[in-house]
Amino acid sequence: MASIDEHVLTAGPRWKPLGFDVLRFARFLTVGGLAAGTNFTSRFAWSLVLPFEAAVICAYATGMAVAFVLFRLLVFPGSPLPIGVQARNFAIVNAIGATLTFLTATLLVRGVFPAIGFTWHAETIGHALAMVVPVATSWIGHRRFTFARAG
Repeated sequence: MASIDEHVLTAGPRWKPLGFDVLRFARFLTVGGLAAGTNFTSRFAWSLVLPFEAAVICAYATGMAVAFVLFRLLVFPGSPLPIGVQARNFAIVNAIGATLTFLTATLLVRGVFPAIGFTWHAETIGHALAMVVPVATSWIGHRRFTFARAG
């Protein structure tokens, strides 16, 4: 029986017109988008009990839990690294992403938006914009470090 990675997710030979696995990157963006949606929507619940900055961090952790499971199953299956090592590496890569998200969101919400008089859903828009920032660092980090293959 073929694995999920062989048939459903890659649909045959690797397609690398841009010098990398485009289908894997598309899965990464899709799963990342789902995790980001979890991150984004959970921030509203966290904001009911926490200040904005703490809610952004807790929302990021919520999205991280979803992302780890789905990335491991659907985007980067077959890593020979033990799950504990993958989880540690995932946390390291995401700590970088969380830092970028936190700094960007806080800069926008507490600095840029007030300076330009922008108040309409400032926290929501600042958080949404900030979530895009770590996409490239996450792709590289997870591909090369978190779910690295032997050899």
